[in-house]
Amino acid sequence: MSRPHPQGESAETPLYILMISLHGLLRGHDMQLGCDADTGGQITYVVEMSCALAAHPQVGRVDLLTRLIEDADLAADYAQAEEPLAPGARIIRLPFGPRRYLRKELLWPHLDQLVDRCLHFLRQQGRLPDLIHSHYADAGYVGQQLSLLLGIPQVHTGHSLGRPKQARLLASGRKAHTIAKQYNFGRRIAAEEEVLQHASLIVTSTRQEIDDQYGMYQQADRKRFAVIPPGTDTSRFSPPGRSKLPVAVQALVDRFLSDADKPLILTICRPDLRKNLKGLLKAYGENKQLQQQANLLIVAGTRDDISGMEASQRQVMTELLLDIDRYDLWGKVAIPKVVDQQAIPDLYRLAARRRGVFVNAALTEPFGLTLIEAAASGLPFVAPDDGGPRDIVANCRSGLLANTLDSDQIAHTLLALLGDSKQWRQRANAGLAGVWRHYSWSAHVSQYMKEVRKLLRRDRKRWRRQLASHLHSGRSALPVVERALVSDIDNTLIGDDQALMVLIDWLRSQRDKVAFGIATGRTLESAVRIFKQHRVPMPDVLITSVGSEIHYGAKLTPDKGWAQHIRHLWRRDALAAALAELPGLRLQAAEHQREFKLSYITHPQRMLPMQEIARHLQHHRLQAQLIYSHGEFLDVLPVRASKGHAIRYLAYRWGLPLQAFLVAGDSGNDQEMLIGDTLGVVVGNHSPELAPLRGLPQVYFAEAAYAAGILQGLSHYRFEQAFDNRLSQEEHHHV
Repeated sequence: MSRPHPQGESAETPLYILMISLHGLLRGHDMQLGCDADTGGQITYVVEMSCALAAHPQVGRVDLLTRLIEDADLAADYAQAEEPLAPGARIIRLPFGPRRYLRKELLWPHLDQLVDRCLHFLRQQGRLPDLIHSHYADAGYVGQQLSLLLGIPQVHTGHSLGRPKQARLLASGRKAHTIAKQYNFGRRIAAEEEVLQHASLIVTSTRQEIDDQYGMYQQADRKRFAVIPPGTDTSRFSPPGRSKLPVAVQALVDRFLSDADKPLILTICRPDLRKNLKGLLKAYGENKQLQQQANLLIVAGTRDDISGMEASQRQVMTELLLDIDRYDLWGKVAIPKVVDQQAIPDLYRLAARRRGVFVNAALTEPFGLTLIEAAASGLPFVAPDDGGPRDIVANCRSGLLANTLDSDQIAHTLLALLGDSKQWRQRANAGLAGVWRHYSWSAHVSQYMKEVRKLLRRDRKRWRRQLASHLHSGRSALPVVERALVSDIDNTLIGDDQALMVLIDWLRSQRDKVAFGIATGRTLESAVRIFKQHRVPMPDVLITSVGSEIHYGAKLTPDKGWAQHIRHLWRRDALAAALAELPGLRLQAAEHQREFKLSYITHPQRMLPMQEIARHLQHHRLQAQLIYSHGEFLDVLPVRASKGHAIRYLAYRWGLPLQAFLVAGDSGNDQEMLIGDTLGVVVGNHSPELAPLRGLPQVYFAEAAYAAGILQGLSHYRFEQAFDNRLSQEEHHHV
């Protein structure tokens, strides 16, 4: 593999940016916005931003990475591994988890597999990205893992956040256990906290996001935030002018209306409870003056049959239709079933031509991309007095704010615009100028690149280059092998001497094909003593001290690149002092402590839950991995150190697919290396901590204990057979 370009070194070395946006249906044309709760404004944002970035002279390439979906109910586009977007920009789709479409809350168990697929993809590119930009919490988690493993800075955009959403749902009367199950808040919020702690730059659309939403998180360091409002495609969204609008677009709306010439109140959103369509319909339905003055057009996604929609969307649409009937609004409300995305700009122009108003009635609005689209179309708007709309109104002066929790206020604010032709014209004209000044993609990318250049100039650039040279220095001194067996020592490799001898004989017979490695919580010296005691040949690679050290072969050559990699954010003395404040933790003997590891014996009845220990460290602004095993040991490591991270580092360095690694373990500190694309073997004498892994597609639970369990795993995976053909067939398919 070729050496990487120096990261962000000069304008002569254009940047390679890896964008990650995982959920929803993402393609570069005819986007199906509103088809479900996950396919909304974020999809437009990441596609248009990728194209705009690729056009910048200092950017050479943008890869927008998303999920490959093979689902008979969806277009074949989403199963296309690569899709060009613009010169220098493309969509890359990688498979992970089931082939079918999944809503975002169900993706979490499969994200570790995607990390492995991303590593394999990046190995094939011949160059590492200079920057990873993740969108939303799920991609944030994947981006963080890649950033940790490869030493590449991460930029993150949250789009929406778990804590504020959880708070709103609880305030609305929803039960905590119900929403936790539906939205997977525990995993999402934990990931958001970790991304906030790690990312080099957090991009927000408004200052209010930082103050009110990110302010709910412990790790919100304001120095790493940048307010960069998104752009809008002004080539698509523009005022109506004198040209005629497409007859089909007018017919789509007018067939619902008794008097189609009246001004048109337009709303465009997903059928989501938070979008408050019920409150908008109440505002219209209970105000006769508003009904006399204007028609209402509701574009709420695309549907074939309401009964076939997901439960939350079905509830919204059913209540809408019932309310239209209850208020007897037939002939006054248009609610088309299918609206092609290509028609959306013409709907804005139709409303502007009829001197109507756009309305966003959402309960809360972090930004409000539709408001910018309306302003760019010469259409004044009414929006929530919350979050992003405040900034948009301040910048563009193109709309009015209202308390959208109050339907009467929505109605009165709409009437204020509809009934004042002078104010309508002023706001329509101001919106056109304001969008060009503040919300064009060129303005967004210009500000974004300034922040990125500052980021890449920081002191971290030096060690990132050093790490890159280690990662790309060619194959290691290990034999050129096809596969690798990596095992824990205690209670996995050691424990059954007879089975151990059989395993050693097998390894010797496969010497030219299979590398032998160990991954242990033991120190290097302790591991070497065990090998001599049990007559185990020296492994090709030794991952010791719970993944905080890597050494090679009989000479025990240290991997200096790994030490440099994991040194990031490691404050050993401060961590020891903070943990000394907590009950139930006692430092192990001095020989178990290392430069990159603190090891404790725990008193389970007295120690705090792991989440509380993590929060305690966060309170002290300390970052570390906490690994609890055997119900009595706690290891504290750098955030980049673990057995799993070490194996993925080696996979990258050796150029071996992770599917060529068979890993064996028995306890909690083995869990991370067992999940993902590695072939995991849990020996029969495993600790209860690994029970939750049962059922994962690439984790085999052996019946036999110790080395005999490893031998069963070798047989289960047919590890003795040549892998080249099987791997080439499986790399692009789901497990």
